[in-house]
Amino acid sequence: MNYINVESISKSYGELELFSNLSFSIHKDDKIAFVAKNGSGKTSILNILSGADVPDDGQIVIRNGIRLAFLSQNPEFEPELTIEQAIFNSDLPVLKIIENYEKALQNPENADAYQKAFEQMDMNNAWEFETQIKQILFQLKLDDLSQTIKTMSGGQVKRLALAHALIINPDVLILDEPTNHLDLEMIEWLEQYFAKAQFTLFMVTHDRYFLERVCNEIIELDHGQLYTYKGNYTYYLENKETRIAQEEVETGKAKQLFKKELDWMRRQPKARTTKSKSRIDDFSDIKKRAHQRRKDHNIELEINMERLGSKIVEFHKVSKSFEDKVILDNFEYTFKRGERIGIIGKNGTGKSTFLNMLTNSVQPDGGKIVIGETVKFGYYTQGGIKIKPGQKVIEVIKEFGEFIPLTKGRQISAKQLLERFLFDGKKQHDFVEKLSGGEQKRLYLCTVLIQNPNFLILDEPTNDLDIVTLNVLEDFLLDFPGCLLVVSHDRYFMDKIVDHLFVFKGEGKVKDFPGNYSDYREYEDSNASEALSETQNESVSEEKEEQNKAEKLSYNEQKEYKNLESKIRALELDKKELEAKFLDSSLSQDKINELSKKLQRIIDDMAKKEKRWFELAERLGI
Repeated sequence: MNYINVESISKSYGELELFSNLSFSIHKDDKIAFVAKNGSGKTSILNILSGADVPDDGQIVIRNGIRLAFLSQNPEFEPELTIEQAIFNSDLPVLKIIENYEKALQNPENADAYQKAFEQMDMNNAWEFETQIKQILFQLKLDDLSQTIKTMSGGQVKRLALAHALIINPDVLILDEPTNHLDLEMIEWLEQYFAKAQFTLFMVTHDRYFLERVCNEIIELDHGQLYTYKGNYTYYLENKETRIAQEEVETGKAKQLFKKELDWMRRQPKARTTKSKSRIDDFSDIKKRAHQRRKDHNIELEINMERLGSKIVEFHKVSKSFEDKVILDNFEYTFKRGERIGIIGKNGTGKSTFLNMLTNSVQPDGGKIVIGETVKFGYYTQGGIKIKPGQKVIEVIKEFGEFIPLTKGRQISAKQLLERFLFDGKKQHDFVEKLSGGEQKRLYLCTVLIQNPNFLILDEPTNDLDIVTLNVLEDFLLDFPGCLLVVSHDRYFMDKIVDHLFVFKGEGKVKDFPGNYSDYREYEDSNASEALSETQNESVSEEKEEQNKAEKLSYNEQKEYKNLESKIRALELDKKELEAKFLDSSLSQDKINELSKKLQRIIDDMAKKEKRWFELAERLGI
């Protein structure tokens, strides 16, 4: 059943054209992700679909009787409303019945009102719906229904808007970055909820595991054209690669034809015949196809950062509390060169406070933090960039530096760094205030990197970044030779980038886990399923485990062994992906040589890691 038709819509702001002549449809049970670079108009399209904005041209045709709900990036509620009032602020009849019942419960002396409300709940089968509401509010940590909107954080308001959208049970749910401001536990719950619920979804999200597990269709806006992929994220990646390869073949053919037609045009044909006129008219189209090229910049970065000394950062019995809330309790850790640590934990467990203590903007209550003399921090905070009116993109970068030094005496300029992060020459001279939210985050990231830090701290770097930018950032970080500390709820990003985790459990407890996020989830799930038997033999098992560890591998070697398994799996996937590119018959010799060198580096890295893995495995007796 067709729910929504988008017919030839266009949108511009002054001279800036976001998109033109776009058409697509949304059908019942579709779970569509809309993918495009920042600044392409994704949020504008969602606003147009929801009725919050209108296109300059074209129209949106919505089937009669279809109920829509829209989760925007910056939802707004009346500040004086409570959570309960905001939830029940809907024309959905069953919500009115539940609201009346909840009020009757608060006035038990009015027996008649309670009896009437109870009967209405029975007659309309509202009990199950009420249970569902409570589950949603519980999962999204909205427990205090009397809390007013004006006292809530931005993240809490976003979660309230998501809860409201889920509770009103719309036919079509339109979502703009639904996983922002959700912790990992909430994201995984939402995945499962969408898998069971009969929602038709149209969303913008950068969360690639979410795309993989929730969506059954991906629509991509790429260089002004729409491409539809009937499958999940893996299917999209595979078929996009094939499409781009085919486009390059077609562009090559168009170039050959252009040379032939250009030679004919230079002979100044007299357009006297119908055939000649038609050929002249076709020439401009051939020229356009021949000169078509993708703006996918790829600058190899071998950073020549300032060398880290033997002492980097040491935490000695560090404690921190806010009133009764304990953030750290006698925390100890010594950072080593090249460490890549991810930080995970529920909202409010102190992740950002930990980063602020590390960078000396928040002081510990007890203990001390020692920072080595050679450490140069680069700190990407959630606050983002501070916009100065009239300032251009390139001017922002040059305030922090003109270039980054590379190995072998080379360097990369501010202009080249911006190109690497998808700011073309024209965009570099745009005013910062004209950039989209995602583009501003991307620019802020560049201001951190241009300072050439050797200890990089990233607090939720993936929020509002598009998937294309995330891939660029991941490539940069994989080559980054310094220390890396990342707070992120993006599981795909964490799996690819980090070696081990600090898991903030709350109440000052921090677990140092050897492995990435998927390893941790597997470990936690395994522990949960074996909890009963482990309880019975806990003391014996722990004693034997510690004894075996002491005899076979040190603590650091155990972490290394676990990390090697993850890294080898990741390299195998990279190797397969790279080998697939050699199937493109249009590859130039230079490109083949470049891919061959990259493949050889991966093969050498795999061999080195496999050799070390076998050494450790032999000592374990595997």
